[in-house]
Amino acid sequence: MSNTTHFGFQTVDEQEKAQRVRGVFDSVASKYDVMNDLMSMGLHRLWKAYTIGVSGVRHGDRVLDIAGGTGDLAKAFAQRVGASGLVVHTDINESMLRQGRERLTDEGLLLPTTICDAETLPFPSNSFDIVSVAFGLRNMTHKDKALAEMCRVLKPGGRLLVLEFSKVVEPLRKPYDWYSFKVLPVLGRLVAGDAESYRYLAESIRMHPDQATLKSMMKTAGFAHVDVHNLTGGVVALHVGLKC
Repeated sequence: MSNTTHFGFQTVDEQEKAQRVRGVFDSVASKYDVMNDLMSMGLHRLWKAYTIGVSGVRHGDRVLDIAGGTGDLAKAFAQRVGASGLVVHTDINESMLRQGRERLTDEGLLLPTTICDAETLPFPSNSFDIVSVAFGLRNMTHKDKALAEMCRVLKPGGRLLVLEFSKVVEPLRKPYDWYSFKVLPVLGRLVAGDAESYRYLAESIRMHPDQATLKSMMKTAGFAHVDVHNLTGGVVALHVGLKC
């Protein structure tokens, strides 16, 4: 008997979810950056800058960027670790990874780039000082396995940074729901030619664990201490886990 999971508000076979998520990102890859700016009104740049600041990344650090997409975080980390450091840019989706690799190359950054599944990372244990995943965890089928893998590849004292949409404060809930389900699909249709992928985005956010639940999941995965930073009224939360 096959296992089921959520794809937005739908219940689907686990293997079907992976195919559907791949289809979403294949569809939107070429317009991903433009849509991010439009959807968040540019706030995603501030959220990512905050993540870099909180990371404590230093010259010479080894960084793994999971679900790195078009490379915003990978670029920012690379600028800080210098020539003696390492930033590995990964994504499970080839279309997204190609967009990121081309963008980074155009900007003069030649980073190791690989397609990989966060649930089975192809890296030795205790390899990285920092692991980051921005707006990718909610699309993973087995989040517990992915978090455990991220903990495994971190060095003792290393930090995991999970930047993800989360649960908004109550006064924002109704206007946020209206924006998510009425405005985002229209933007997706007009700009990316794909309303359904952005409807899935809104639904996937509602199915993602809230701040407290994700914090508990990270501790179960092996992180000794987890801080939660709510941004923009909880529209986004940054979870920072420390591996002891």
